[in-house]
Amino acid sequence: MIKIIFSDMDGTLLDDSGNLPAGFDDIIDELKKRDVIFAPASGRQYFSLLKLFDKYKDDFLFVAENGTLVKYQGEEIFSNPMDLNKSLEILKVGEGLNDVLSVFCGKKDAYILETQNQPEYLEELGKYFTRNTCVKRFTDVDDVPVKMSFFDKTGKAAENIYPHFVKFKSEFQVVLASDYWTDLTSLGANKGHAVQNIQKAMNISPDECAAFGDYMNDVQMLQSVTYSFAMANAHPDLKSFAKYETVSNNEYGVLVGIKRLIDEGLI
Repeated sequence: MIKIIFSDMDGTLLDDSGNLPAGFDDIIDELKKRDVIFAPASGRQYFSLLKLFDKYKDDFLFVAENGTLVKYQGEEIFSNPMDLNKSLEILKVGEGLNDVLSVFCGKKDAYILETQNQPEYLEELGKYFTRNTCVKRFTDVDDVPVKMSFFDKTGKAAENIYPHFVKFKSEFQVVLASDYWTDLTSLGANKGHAVQNIQKAMNISPDECAAFGDYMNDVQMLQSVTYSFAMANAHPDLKSFAKYETVSNNEYGVLVGIKRLIDEGLI
């Protein structure tokens, strides 16, 4: 029987307007009755997830920052930090790119440069990093780095950001998180690695886990569970890694998938 359900957020659980699906609370109540833990698994900051799911802060397992920070009931159960000096080197590359927002993602906060404190960036930043601070220099930051993120407002991260960080692939995980974002984390750090560490910590097998995703940063997560779902709107390459396909995020595909698991007696 399934004990944990992992779900990506943007393009998966949330609709294109960033809203939770209708009927979400009812499904969560049903999962709680069946002793199933729901686990948002996102590139979003932990504090962003906590704000969105405040009423469930003691119930949900939070897989934040693309799996580099995992917390349950306020306690850290897994993290995969980056080397600080290397992180600063990565950020230096980002600073040299035109019209690209660079974000230092730490355990305590997210940081951007004062020179990038602009409305078009702050609106996007607020979606994923509820807690954020402006600094004069990234070298001023006193925090443990877990992820470096870069945002292209034109939606062409694959062209304008990703190629500039390929040279770091031998030392770091470089992933297109969406059309707009590129993330760098410790080598081997991803949602799947986090899921595997959660399984070890909680003595749960892949057969007791389900997961939903839509983009390439969800691949390893889908590979780490037995019951893997790709959204109808998922990146075409992602679908080959999923056991099932559900309807799109705008059609509440995660809820549809969970109901299918319930109907098949797996929850």
